[in-house]
Amino acid sequence: MLPFVGSDLATALIAAQSSLVYDYVARQKVGGIHLTRITLKQLPVPTPLMLGPHTPFITPRVLELVYTAYDMAGLARDLGDSGAPFRWDEARRAQTGAELDAYFFHLYGIDRPDVDYILETFQSDSGGLKNNEITKYGTYRTKDLVLAEYDR
Repeated sequence: MLPFVGSDLATALIAAQSSLVYDYVARQKVGGIHLTRITLKQLPVPTPLMLGPHTPFITPRVLELVYTAYDMAGLARDLGDSGAPFRWDEARRAQTGAELDAYFFHLYGIDRPDVDYILETFQSDSGGLKNNEITKYGTYRTKDLVLAEYDR
C-alpha cells in the first residue's frame, strides 16, 4: 500500500490499519465474512504525506508493541533500535495501544461523542472486546484508556 517508503512510514501504515477506527470503518464496508481486494482499496488509509509528520509519535509505540522477541530484530534495526526486545507488560501494552488508537481517532477527525459510540460497537452477543473486558477486568478497559488518551 505504501511502495517505496521507509520503514517508519510502513510502520505507521501498520498502526493505522491496526487501529480501532480503521477496524470500525472496515466492519461498515464488509458485506460478508471476508475482506475483498476492492473493498480494501476503498478503505480510508492516511497517505504517506499525512502520516509522515506523525511518525515521531507512532513509530516508537508500534516498535514497543511489536518488538517483543528477537524475531523482530530486523524491523527494530530498521527503525533505529539496536537494543533488546521490549518486555511483555500487559498493562503497558494496553496503555500504548490506547495512545495509538486515540491518536488515530484524532487523525481521522472523529469527535469524542462519536469515539464513544464507535468503541461501544466492539461487542457481540457471544463476547467481543467490550464484553470480554468487562468479564475479565470488571470494566471496559480499552474504552476507558482510549477516551482518557483522547481527552489528553
